[in-house]
Amino acid sequence: MSGIDHHIRAVRRCAIGSRILLLTLTILWRSMFSPYDTSASINPSCLSLSSESPDSAIRFPWIASAIEESIVWDSVYFVRIAQCGYEYEQTYAFLPLLPIVISFVSNTGSLLCSLIFNPPPLPHFIVFWPLVPLIGYRAVLGLSGYFINNIAFLFAALYFYSCFAFMVLFQGHLLICEVLCAFLNRLSLVILKDPKASLRASILFCFNPASIFYSSIYTESLYALFSIGGLYYLMSGAKNFPVLWLAISGSARSNGVLNAGYYGFKALHQSYYAIYVKKRACVLLAGTLRCICIFIPFLSFQAYGYYNICHGRNPDEMRPWCKKRVPLLGVGFLRYFQLKQLPNFLLASPVLSLAFCAIYSYAKIESDNFFSLGLGATITEKNSASVLFNGGEELIIDDHYTKIPENKNLRRRQKIKIQGRSLSSAETEVSVNKSGYYSVVMLPFICHLGFMVATAFFVMHVQVATRFLSASPPLYWYASYVMASPGRSRRWAYLIWGYAASYILLGSLLFSNFYPFT
Repeated sequence: MSGIDHHIRAVRRCAIGSRILLLTLTILWRSMFSPYDTSASINPSCLSLSSESPDSAIRFPWIASAIEESIVWDSVYFVRIAQCGYEYEQTYAFLPLLPIVISFVSNTGSLLCSLIFNPPPLPHFIVFWPLVPLIGYRAVLGLSGYFINNIAFLFAALYFYSCFAFMVLFQGHLLICEVLCAFLNRLSLVILKDPKASLRASILFCFNPASIFYSSIYTESLYALFSIGGLYYLMSGAKNFPVLWLAISGSARSNGVLNAGYYGFKALHQSYYAIYVKKRACVLLAGTLRCICIFIPFLSFQAYGYYNICHGRNPDEMRPWCKKRVPLLGVGFLRYFQLKQLPNFLLASPVLSLAFCAIYSYAKIESDNFFSLGLGATITEKNSASVLFNGGEELIIDDHYTKIPENKNLRRRQKIKIQGRSLSSAETEVSVNKSGYYSVVMLPFICHLGFMVATAFFVMHVQVATRFLSASPPLYWYASYVMASPGRSRRWAYLIWGYAASYILLGSLLFSNFYPFT
């Protein structure tokens, strides 16, 4: 087995193993401790009777009860929306992608799969409607949510490394393999150009501190899948297809709209080239339109909520946020800075510290690029980032680079073509030595992470920072880098893995028993 195949299989084993670990811990903690709130299984009738699926006497009530009691915190809202739609004002805080997918898998997935694929490419057990007479409709919705998020997490983890593992997961289903292999490819390898560092980053993601949310009925898994997938396509030089993926991520979590910043960053550099190279005059307009497209799902849902809650009502009946010029809910700048919130700041301090170190380390080593937003980079550095900055020029790297040892002084076998010409050997060598975490290609990821950190620290409920930042690739790339740094790798490895392990144990204990955790 080649090195790349071995790494892919290792990532697949870690992704599956981490989900089994979370499931085991959840069952263990719920059997050992009594939950703080026992009302999770309460399910009032839908306001609209047409939205409710009637349940006859179910055959296995104890299984239904176990599943429904595990639906806690925000999971209650996602399952309720999938069952009854958006009934109350507070439900509009939850974006529609996850409820839509839950409803699809629970109700119509079997019919549509049979119509599109013959035979269906996925096993029939992913459609749970036949289980309704056995465990009830709400339990089926919950089961669908758990299945969706754990499968989405597996895909997102493999996004960090390679698509080849899907041939193992879906043997015999050629069409779905081809589609997934086209989608799920080598983001970490594209950025780091180091298979061992990519493997470490992928394993870290599999056991990230917010893991409990990736195995619960939350939006983290779907967001990670579509945001990382969109970034891979963007880094691969695709023009419009990444817009679709990043826009879908914005219908899973509101921070998905921040992914428009990648296209804004790209348009900035294209405009810079247009001035000096006279390439195209419309690049700024194209970048703006793509950013708007990424915002459309989120803004459309906000308009939908405003129309249902605020439109046509008397001013005295309107909620205060309906009267704002921009009717969006939020905590507000610095409003969370209160002494009573100190425990929440302490809970978020590890991930914020790691993110700050990742940003500071890059800014210290690549200060010129960081403070000039890459506009002051040399031509060879820009060539190494041409896929992102020039949006159409092709960066071709020989497939054998994945088997080159981790030695920056060794010249790797590669061929780089920029604007129809080949780089000289000197330019190629500089470009290779600039690869990895401190390459100019990392700059937009670092800027995005910085904006996310500032938003989490100054504007949001800071305790959600652990899961808010958990799908940010630079965190794992930086952690992978410091864990292999000479002289301090063992200390950093103990610290990072200790942080991940403690939050996995603490999160699975507190969250599953309805105690606050991020």
